[in-house]
Amino acid sequence: MGKRSLAGLAVAVLLSLSLTACKDTKTLQENEQLKAQIAQLQKENGQLGDSLQTVTASRDALSKENDGLKAQIKGRTTRRSATKPSNRKSRRR
Repeated sequence: MGKRSLAGLAVAVLLSLSLTACKDTKTLQENEQLKAQIAQLQKENGQLGDSLQTVTASRDALSKENDGLKAQIKGRTTRRSATKPSNRKSRRR
């Protein structure tokens, strides 16, 4: 009976080692996939950062141009008097 228990224990140990090896392989594959995803996200993050800088610079240039155009419009408008002349003459016949 001692040999059977020892043989059963050996089989259990071999099965657990093979299952652990499978889990390790699966974990390694998942790790590699995650590393690839992280690398892709870092690349995209860099591209988005560049795009953000470009858009911000364009926005600033347009804002500056807009301010200049507003100043031109203010310079061209003529100032009108605040009060209008009175047209309240009543005519009696």
